[in-house]
Amino acid sequence: MNDLISILIPVKNGSAFIEECITSILKQTIINWEIMIVNDHSTDNTLAILNQFEKSHSNIKVYNNIDSGIIGALRLAYAKSNGNYITRMDADDIMLSNKLEVLYRNLINNGKGYVATGLVKYFSQNTLGNGYVEYQNWLNKLTSTGSNYNEIYKECVIPSPSWMLHKEDLDLCDAFEPNIYPEDYDLCFRFYEHNLTVIPCGEIIHKWRDYPTRTSRTDNHYTNNTFIPLKCSYFIKLDYDNKLPLILWGAGKKGKAIANELIKYNIPFSWITNNQKKIGHNIYGHTIQNANLFNIQNQQQYIIAIANKEEQLTIKKLLNKQQKVYFFC
Repeated sequence: MNDLISILIPVKNGSAFIEECITSILKQTIINWEIMIVNDHSTDNTLAILNQFEKSHSNIKVYNNIDSGIIGALRLAYAKSNGNYITRMDADDIMLSNKLEVLYRNLINNGKGYVATGLVKYFSQNTLGNGYVEYQNWLNKLTSTGSNYNEIYKECVIPSPSWMLHKEDLDLCDAFEPNIYPEDYDLCFRFYEHNLTVIPCGEIIHKWRDYPTRTSRTDNHYTNNTFIPLKCSYFIKLDYDNKLPLILWGAGKKGKAIANELIKYNIPFSWITNNQKKIGHNIYGHTIQNANLFNIQNQQQYIIAIANKEEQLTIKKLLNKQQKVYFFC
């Protein structure tokens, strides 16, 4: 049996952090790994740093991206990999020393059809914003119980550098072939689509670096303009029931974006809000109804486009298990 773990790393202009990243891999408690790292047209001295590591370590292989972007780099790294276990690493992050051992052990103990993941911890040279701490805690709460898919329409519930899969399962999910951004969120939806079970894990395995020029902060592929269409396309494909009435709750910016997508797919829906200023308005051919007067019944499905946590709790109390409820915020 091939127990080799292939670590796929795309990197562009990563000279500030790539040495620390690779060094954290060299310190892993298990040694049955290889690094397939792809330089994505860096203009700094990233490639020179990578070449030095490749010269010193036979299990580190460096390639130049023949395409452009993270997806092209991941495709090349995966095509060059030899392992039966696949994981991904971000070039600006740090592995805790037992990360690979924890993920590998959990996959071995459970077999195929599973996603191994673990807890993440944000860190920054500057003050870490409350939003990042909340996101970290939210992710870790889901991962500790393996309930990640329960809130998959809110955000990406399995961060790109914190999973490991059997190669066969990654191939089942079409690996890195779809040219869809954000690529980590799209892959997470494909894990969900193919019923790969998330293994609960309570151990912190990965340190996630935040800094002003991080890709998720600066690249247009990772804005809400791409998240909403992705969420809606998978909702319609995987969870939408055309036999049940669909209600969109919330008429703010995200609610409008979701409405646009539903209209694009010719999905009928009722639109409600608690915002008194928007009740009765006609938006995109739909009259916004008063949520307080709306006839909530069993056998309905709801998309909730309200970010306020207190309002979300109120809505959860109003709805019951007879309704299918999907929080998009």
